[in-house]
Amino acid sequence: MPALTLDAAGVTVATADGERVLLEPTTLSLTERRVGVIGANGSGKSTMARLLNGLVTPTTGRVLVDGLDVAEHGAEVRRRVGFCFTDPAAQLVMPTCVEDVELSLRRFERDPAARRRRALEVLERHGLAEHAHQSVHDLSGGQRQLLALAGVLATDPEVVVADEPTTLLDLANSRRVGDLLLSLPQQLVLLTHDLDLAARCDRVLVVEHGRVVADGPGPESVAAYVDAVDRAHR
Repeated sequence: MPALTLDAAGVTVATADGERVLLEPTTLSLTERRVGVIGANGSGKSTMARLLNGLVTPTTGRVLVDGLDVAEHGAEVRRRVGFCFTDPAAQLVMPTCVEDVELSLRRFERDPAARRRRALEVLERHGLAEHAHQSVHDLSGGQRQLLALAGVLATDPEVVVADEPTTLLDLANSRRVGDLLLSLPQQLVLLTHDLDLAARCDRVLVVEHGRVVADGPGPESVAAYVDAVDRAHR
């Protein structure tokens, strides 16, 4: 698996009242195939995830992907680390499904005809072939999330970071997307509120107030998180 390393990486932003810490300086090495990240909204887990492909730049420390400093080699890192957002609308920008996948492939396949063939193959692989020429706005929520993920996977990244990809989905589509993500050969960093899904990960980080407060095998970290939430509400 690729080596994802946070070396005292932290994020602080300026606010009207001074500064706000989004993520305390954090040191981690993520080498497991399936890494889950859980925590309350606003805990800092999305900030941590965005550090991994340069969507957010650390204000302290550094982030390395296979030894590449994300701040210095952003373009190369983004070729290795694909990012899937909670809301697929943040990623689906072309009129039709096949055009959207073609957009993902534009840097990897220069020939238009070959790019179209490859995009159609990607849609076939993810069960979306019959929607190839359909407007992305006519897809169901689950189909849109699958299309967004297909666009990420089309470029064969080494790592897939998925930020709460099942939050907006119904149960059936949530299970479908979750099963797909956990079956990927790529290294997966999965942010989720679905604790059953998180428990299936090899390793789970629990983030609270910008700090990693638990780190261990999926079931153990999930149990620790549930216990902490229960104690806080007694």
